[in-house]
Order: sequence, then structure tokens, then C-alpha cells
Amino acid sequence: MLTLDFHPTGRHFLQIPGPSPVPDRILRAMSLPTIDHRGPEFAALGLKVLADIKKIFKTKQSVMIYPASGTGAWEAALVNTLSAGDHVLMYETGHFAALWQKLAARVGLKTEVMSDPGAEVWRHGVRADLIEERLKADSQHSIKAVCVVHNETSTGVTSNIAAVRKAINAAKHPALLLVDTISGLASADYKHDEWGVDVSISGSQKGLMLPPGISFNAVSSKALEASKNAKLPKAFWAWDEIIEMNKTGYWPSTPNTNLLYGLNEACDMLLEHGLDVVFARHQRWAEGVRAAVRAWGLQIQCADAAVYSPILTGVMTPEGVDADAVRKIIYERFDCSLGTGLGKVKGKMFRIGHLGDCNDLTLMAALSGCEMGLKLAGVKLAGSGVQAAMDHFSSHSAVMPLRKAA
Repeated sequence: MLTLDFHPTGRHFLQIPGPSPVPDRILRAMSLPTIDHRGPEFAALGLKVLADIKKIFKTKQSVMIYPASGTGAWEAALVNTLSAGDHVLMYETGHFAALWQKLAARVGLKTEVMSDPGAEVWRHGVRADLIEERLKADSQHSIKAVCVVHNETSTGVTSNIAAVRKAINAAKHPALLLVDTISGLASADYKHDEWGVDVSISGSQKGLMLPPGISFNAVSSKALEASKNAKLPKAFWAWDEIIEMNKTGYWPSTPNTNLLYGLNEACDMLLEHGLDVVFARHQRWAEGVRAAVRAWGLQIQCADAAVYSPILTGVMTPEGVDADAVRKIIYERFDCSLGTGLGKVKGKMFRIGHLGDCNDLTLMAALSGCEMGLKLAGVKLAGSGVQAAMDHFSSHSAVMPLRKAA
């Protein structure tokens, strides 16, 4: 009989950039007894989470909630707004942008991949000026949608979504704007309505602090209008039936009841703290981690300080050092999981997540494991990243005090 024992003494340090560590408060909420998803108690839960998730997306429009991963929400966004053979412009900033493009091609769309031709691989955000230039050249308006990633989980690079909308408007182009904010939502500021996003895509396992299993489509009125003429096949993903049943707090198919308990608790936690406080907390954590990386003398995967991610930091290992071998040492010796390099940067970098059920000491422990692991791997460090992070956290107080003074 196969024995799966992944629980040594102490608490495992899950420092990947999602699934993020789940707070005990959310785990307790999810442990409540499952209720009838057609009963009156469920309707009350459904209406509350539907109202609260709009506040997280900063929208007054409909938000679809699916019992699926973020990949499902990618597909839902495409099949509800487009038809077979439609031309879609997809900006590649990292591995997940590339995977979304692959999915789009598989559902029958004509995909055009754009990236900054002069930039190093996956170290920069979206260049809105290139999108504007391309759309101006599309005089026949063959491009039906522009797809970009808000926070690229594979690299630690964010992108300016408001600038992308301004570029589309400046080109006087009718293309829809579809944005993946799977790792950005609830950790970095996101404004679906104000930024003019037509479909925002997200998932439960990152800033919302839940296990995987819920995904979202926040939509605009323009996207809803496009859905009336979209011809790509859809049944489970179809917005119209979901929107209609959501009016009374129910879903057309079986919802993931206990994860919705968790979502309800997560929204309460985020809104109680205040989103601005939550965003500032992640920025502070990120700055502490980056201080450690700089002290080590290593490069940060994101090469542009203006678009550093508050959700994760990508750490580039020196030439000839296998980042996955470093990760393996850190995992086996110190029980700390770090994100692997994906796709084009596999073996060249690892990722430190600073999101979910996290605090200063959580990150100090993770950085200590990283520093010891790097030394054990033979990497020559310029200095102590642990000391640099301690200096940062001790000299930059938390936005919201953890305890009230006596």
C-alpha cells in the first residue's frame, strides 16, 4: 500500500505564488456541514458572495462564479465573446500568457502573439504603445479581442491595464479587452469598471486565500452584448443561464458549496481590513523580499522596478546554477516549497510567493531557508538577504497593527 506522508514536524512553509496558504479562519468556514444548494439558506449565501465579489473586482457589473480552475475561466471568457476563426491579439509576458494563447488556438480562434521585440525573455510588462500601433494598423477591425495578463505568476511582472485600455481607445478600435488577473485579484489593486475591462478572469487560490476550485468572469455590458452573437460552442460556461439564476442566489449546475463558504469568509476578511490596506501589506512584503534578493547579489526576474509584482518575486540564479536543484535542497532540508521556473525560464529562476496566510516572520523563515539553500548549493552570495529583510521589516511598520497597544 502506498503511504503518502508529507507532514513532518512543524508547519510546512508553502511559499509558492499560489495555491497560497489558507488562513485557519477560512478552513474553519469550509468545514461547516454542506447544505442543500436548492434550499433557502444557500440562496442567502449565494446572494452575499455575488455581491461581495463585485466589491473585490471593483465592478457594478455581473460576475460569474464557476466551480473550476482559472483555466476554465480563460475558456469561459473566450467562448462567451467570440466565434470560430475570430482574430485575437495576445500579448506574451510569461508562461501563463503563453498557455492562454494555446487554449485560445485549441478552441478555434486565430491567435496573434505580440511581445516586446527588444526585451529580454519574460522580464517586462505589456507595452501598451505596441498594442496601440498594431490596432491602428488593423483598419478592417479584424482583431476582435486583446488578451493580456495583469500579474504574470511565472515571472513576477505586472502590467498597466489602464494603459492598455487607453491604447485601444486611442486606436479607435472596437476590440474587447480580456484580462487575466488570476494572481493579481485581491493582492494588487484592480479596477474592472474604471479600467474599462470587458472580461476579467480570476481564480480562488491566490489573493483570495482559498484552495483551488473557484474561478470568475467579471464582465462589462459590451462583453454581454458580444455574447449574444458569439458562436463558439458553450453550455456549462454560458453566461446567460448563470446570470438568470444568480438573480435569486442559485446556479444552473451544482455549485461548490463549501468553497463558497470559504469565499464568503475570504471576502469578509478582505473587506474588513479594507482593500487599500491589503494592497499596501503585499507591497510591503514584496519590498522586504526584494531587499533580500538584492543583498544576495542576485537578479530579480522582473527587470522593470515600475512593474514589480506585490504577489511574488522571481529570483534568477547565476549562470550554470540549476534553480530547480536549489529548490530541491530548500524543500528537502528546510521543508519550504518555492515556485519553479516555468517554460522559457525553467531551471533559471525560482519564485517566492508573498501572499495568502502570511506575515513578516513567515517570510523571514522562508528567506532563511532560501539563504541556507543557496549556500548549500554553492552559490556565492554578496551578503545576507536575511539581515536586509529584517532591517526592512523592522524599519517599515505594518499598515495595520497586528495587535492593539495596551
